[in-house]
Amino acid sequence: MNGAESLVHSLLKSGVDTCFANPGTSEMHFVAALDRIPGMRCVLGLQENIVTGMADGYWRMAEKPAATLLHCGPGLANGLANLHNGRRARSGIVNVVGDQATYHRPFDAQLTADTEGWARGVSAWVRTSTKAAQVGADAAVAVQAARTAPGGIATLILPADTAWNEGAEPSEALPVPATPAPDPLAVRNAARVLREKRNVLILLGGKALRAEPQILAYRIAAAAKGARVLGEQSNARVERGRGRPQLERVPYPVDVAIEALKDVEHLILVNSKAPVGFFAYPGKPSIHYPETAEVHVLARYEEDGLAALRALVDELGAAEAPVRDPGPRPEVARGAPTPEGLARTLAALMPEGAIIADESVSFGRGFYPETHGAPPHDWLQITGGAIGCGMPLATGAAVGAGGKRRVVNLQADGSGMYTLQALWTQARERLPVTTVVLSNRQYAILLGEYRNVGANPGPTAMSMLDLGNPDLDWLKLANGMGVEAARATTLEQCGDLMAQSFASDSPFVIELVI
Repeated sequence: MNGAESLVHSLLKSGVDTCFANPGTSEMHFVAALDRIPGMRCVLGLQENIVTGMADGYWRMAEKPAATLLHCGPGLANGLANLHNGRRARSGIVNVVGDQATYHRPFDAQLTADTEGWARGVSAWVRTSTKAAQVGADAAVAVQAARTAPGGIATLILPADTAWNEGAEPSEALPVPATPAPDPLAVRNAARVLREKRNVLILLGGKALRAEPQILAYRIAAAAKGARVLGEQSNARVERGRGRPQLERVPYPVDVAIEALKDVEHLILVNSKAPVGFFAYPGKPSIHYPETAEVHVLARYEEDGLAALRALVDELGAAEAPVRDPGPRPEVARGAPTPEGLARTLAALMPEGAIIADESVSFGRGFYPETHGAPPHDWLQITGGAIGCGMPLATGAAVGAGGKRRVVNLQADGSGMYTLQALWTQARERLPVTTVVLSNRQYAILLGEYRNVGANPGPTAMSMLDLGNPDLDWLKLANGMGVEAARATTLEQCGDLMAQSFASDSPFVIELVI
């Protein structure tokens, strides 16, 4: 058995049965092993940033890691942006990165690179296998690292000769450390704050944004005086919709966030961090809560937020509290597209169990209030700010959900152009993804950011923020990737196209001109 075969067997034994791949020469023995050994689903992406983004979306829905297959250091570098988003989402991913044969590296051939150095910035664990005999064991450790709470990126670098040399043996799965229990002192301290203090904010993040932890947090807030609950601004996965609390997020714009948090005196963190600005702006603070507020950690990222909230409910004796009814389900909106109208239309039509992959950027900041009355669904966001995640995220989420749940990708047009090749993978895998391209033919968020730093865009600046010369033709772009597409200029047209696509098992693109 060679090293590549040992790698595949070890991954399968550790529960990794999906590989998102863009292979090259150094990985051909791994490709051959995947061909010979049954059990691994291989999904091809046409660029490495699509591969890594798919692995991120897969973890968020499947809650287990997939492998990526990347070609040497430059291939890893191509995938770094969505690995950055995956790191911020705390997604478990096992990167397998090919490399020059160990004896070939000293000759400094063209693809030789500091692959370990590039990997460290986005990885919780990095290792280079130097012998075929250790590949299987290294793979098992990589999976263990990826699955260790709260989830992390493990990068295994595989020199070509360690893949083709014989003498390797597969490794059995290694035990995954238990998620750390909450600190009883932290629970008692949070209970004291909630009993004795006013203007308390419970801030949820990570797995505390699933349905049960949200419900518990609202019970806790109801039992206290003057407490409220928010989610972090950018989140890997939020369980939302009817039967779940009407949770809102910390706002993105700095002035709005500061206003929303101005009365906070005590901040209780549950798998979250205290709110800070996405960027710095002249004359404005970096932290968005008052400097006088006291910060209390109930559960760190790696700790069990659900168990912490259960313990806090018991400590407070918080009574059952019904989830507030969001009212009737919204109806399809009419007329020219607006953020609120699109959100209502989505809420009116989405099937139960839908997955929303949101890279709507500036257009989508108001989507939450209009979608509380939708059927139960999951909402995935861009977590690290590296645009180009939406289409790969939607693709990986569809694979992670077994192709059985409709995925709706709300996609800004500018960021969509970073990774539109993900549409090809959707077509190839026949994934149920509806992509709504929000076509304003500009980098709208940058217009706002330009003004936020105190500048007014002139002709040169506007030309760098404009996507309309020439216009992007999303119908032709989608068709070129094998995906059916249509254009809508009104919300009625958009609703009709959504309904048609939701009735299909195939991908579909709607260009919504806004």
